[in-house]
Amino acid sequence: MSLAAYLNDHLAGATAVIDLLRHLEQHHPEHAGLVGPLRRDIEEDKRELEALAARLKVGPSAVRQAAGWVAEKFARLKMAVDDPGGTAFKLFESFEVTAVGIHGKRSLWVVLKELPTAAGPDYDRLIARADEQRARLEPARLAAARAALAG
Repeated sequence: MSLAAYLNDHLAGATAVIDLLRHLEQHHPEHAGLVGPLRRDIEEDKRELEALAARLKVGPSAVRQAAGWVAEKFARLKMAVDDPGGTAFKLFESFEVTAVGIHGKRSLWVVLKELPTAAGPDYDRLIARADEQRARLEPARLAAARAALAG
């Protein structure tokens, strides 16, 4: 079922972004005021998606969850190779990946809003929430970009 694959892809992506944000919390305490609340918000959004998947009788995909886990670990490895001695580029890439994930989640809510079979959640609220998350992240992402790329 295509809807099951779509939902599981987004659940895997959410897991990867949550793990990445947890890593940022541990290694960049100076951004804890942004990253911690953002992670908790994304965890809440993931629970909304899990509840919808359960209501639609879409079971979790171990393969997709594993792929999300591997993708997050690979992304961190890539960042370590790209920025072995510093943190500026790694931080920027982490914020960039998070921003892309939030954009993807927003797109998910827009698509699901169009599907009668996925009715139920307040998609307008979830879309606005994704917009707010992205707006909250954007100043830090741009500051990290300036620090990493301006040299």
